[in-house]
Amino acid sequence: MPQRGPRPAARFQSLANALRPRLDTMSVAMNEPAAPGEEPIEARIRRALGARSIVLVGLMGAGKSTVGRRLAQRLGLIFKDADIEIEAAAGLTIPDIFAIYGEPSFRDGEERVIARLLRAGPMVLATGGGAFMRDSTRGRIAELGVSIWLKAELDVLMRRVRKRGNRPLLETEDPEATMRTLMEARHPVYEEAEIVVLSRDVAHDRVVQDVLEALDAHLGPPAVAAQ
Repeated sequence: MPQRGPRPAARFQSLANALRPRLDTMSVAMNEPAAPGEEPIEARIRRALGARSIVLVGLMGAGKSTVGRRLAQRLGLIFKDADIEIEAAAGLTIPDIFAIYGEPSFRDGEERVIARLLRAGPMVLATGGGAFMRDSTRGRIAELGVSIWLKAELDVLMRRVRKRGNRPLLETEDPEATMRTLMEARHPVYEEAEIVVLSRDVAHDRVVQDVLEALDAHLGPPAVAAQ
């Protein structure tokens, strides 16, 4: 008598078991809600932050504004872009501020704007690429915020910045060489950020989820030493 194949229900269960690891991975990217009785990750982060702001640092093109807006939406916080706030305060675009007043004057104004925004927290704040280089600004961020370095590779940064023309520091004969120089000078300082998250060419929501998970781990209660 010929043997019958597995019943449809058994075949379905085998398929479900085979797909389970893939589905589990997808559920993270799709912001699966917390289990019953478990505090959502967003609520845990908000509670742990208190009055502090989340401050995104990194080079131009790292995705600070794009990720920051989505992160703020997930957390129910307001979002501010320091560069936009600087332009509003000065009544000039950043390229015009650089051209008329020079970079030192721009950095002075940038420091004042960031200090004002931090005092108004909590929020998600995206900063310009050079803001974190100032000792006084880093100190203020450490006092009133949690710093996150969105770190991206050179090729990723260059693909992104070529889409926008308002990058005065890259208005050189060799923008890629200029970016390399900026990376060499700034990365050692960015490493002082409390959290580092890789900004890569994936869906923005995936990077946002990475940031949330890193924040949750950083802000969570310290591990209890084994007795």
